[in-house]
Amino acid sequence: MLDVVRSVSGTPIRLTDERWAHIAEGHCELAGLRSALLRVVADPEEVLAGAAGERLAVREVEAGKALVVVYREDGDDGFVITAFLTRRMASLARRRRLWPSPTSSST
Repeated sequence: MLDVVRSVSGTPIRLTDERWAHIAEGHCELAGLRSALLRVVADPEEVLAGAAGERLAVREVEAGKALVVVYREDGDDGFVITAFLTRRMASLARRRRLWPSPTSSST
């Protein structure tokens, strides 16, 4: 099965069965959360820059705990690389925010 959602920039992001198997096997706590993972890409609280051009879609799932989905956008196409749960919010906060724009204001 192939799932596709649009990122905040409007790019279609693919989640293949192979990638989902990799994620679910490597992070067993995410088994059964495929839909939640896709929702994070489509509707994150923020998107952060990765170290090698990837993007990290982040959404808090409970107090102090976030689901992070790592994906790449290449032109008009993209794909999920991996995902994980983390409580290391301070580590995420050190990354450059891509969305919402750090220069945007809510006036």
